[in-house]
Amino acid sequence: MKIVISATGDSLDAEVDPRFGRCQYFIIADPDTMKFEAVANESAVASGGAGIAAAQMIADKGVEAVLTGNCGPNAHQVLSGAGINIITGVSGKVKDAVEGYRTGKFKKSSQPNVPDHFGMSADPGVGGGMGGGMGRGGGMGKGMGGGMGRGGGMGRGMGGGMGRGGGMGRGMGMGMGGGMMPPADPAFPASSPEQEIEALKTQSQMLAQQLSAIQQRLEQLENKGK
Repeated sequence: MKIVISATGDSLDAEVDPRFGRCQYFIIADPDTMKFEAVANESAVASGGAGIAAAQMIADKGVEAVLTGNCGPNAHQVLSGAGINIITGVSGKVKDAVEGYRTGKFKKSSQPNVPDHFGMSADPGVGGGMGGGMGRGGGMGKGMGGGMGRGGGMGRGMGGGMGRGGGMGRGMGMGMGGGMMPPADPAFPASSPEQEIEALKTQSQMLAQQLSAIQQRLEQLENKGK
């Protein structure tokens, strides 16, 4: 018996990656022996269709179940069509997830728990300025553009870049770049309160990391200005 866990690293000590289609690695493990194989997810940087491509790759591995944080409708359809059980809302260490599956801790998810394209921004640090700059032409300076993102781009980029044309400058916003995860879509609820709690905990951790990155960047910029 083999199962697959979306992971941020290539070992059992890695954290479960809340994204399925754009996770960094897949850990293929035997819950009875704890033997495992780490497979890099080549779909993580795809411009589109990452969930489907990852699901098709996993379907060829002959696994019994997939454990992840979030799974969209396209990947869910491919996996369930291949007879693979899908368990969402999983977080923590990969080894703990494997043990939890072995002891029957998790329940099968009958439907996706996030909308399609969830977590699409794969570029860490992508986020564009959201505010309008004061413009070079008026002698007010460039402004400070650029988004503050980290965390492997777990989330949708929400800022758009501001062009320089027309004396607009670069803008002064922070943007919500890779690393920021939006709340779970109510149209795709978790299959149980426990799984929803785990998914929200994972999102809370990512938001805390994003806030820390923003604060660090602010300090760096303030120090440069002194």
